Amino acid sequence: MKKLLLALVVVAAAPAALADIWINPGFYSHHFDKSKNLNNSNTGFGVEATISSTYSLTAGVFENSNRATSHYVGAYVMPFKVGALKAGAAVGAFDGYPKMRNGGWFPAVVPTMAIEGRRVGLNISLIPKVSDNVNSAIAFQLKFNIAP
Repeated sequence: MKKLLLALVVVAAAPAALADIWINPGFYSHHFDKSKNLNNSNTGFGVEATISSTYSLTAGVFENSNRATSHYVGAYVMPFKVGALKAGAAVGAFDGYPKMRNGGWFPAVVPTMAIEGRRVGLNISLIPKVSDNVNSAIAFQLKFNIAP
């Protein structure tokens, strides 16, 4: 938890050279397997700091699909752009999924696209199924740009 808080402080206190600082209230997930009674409302708090037109850093905490607390740290790598649409992947690490490394940290690469206006954006991610450890879903993350 201390590492996550440190990551959030670093991202939030990033130099003024960063183009955008986004905050988000977690995710909404649409799970493909309806029989498991998974949590779709993954509320939390996250920060994303743009460091170039292709890369941004991110960290946060949320209530995951298994109704446990998860943390994440990583980077968005979005090399494909058309207007306000960017596409690529989120690359990082997550914890808190009970069946994945007993809730410990694990690496992940998540295909992601973003639609960004000046003040409001939306990240859309395809969460891949990892055997019976992580359930597949499409996740929507509304974000708000707080940079001046």
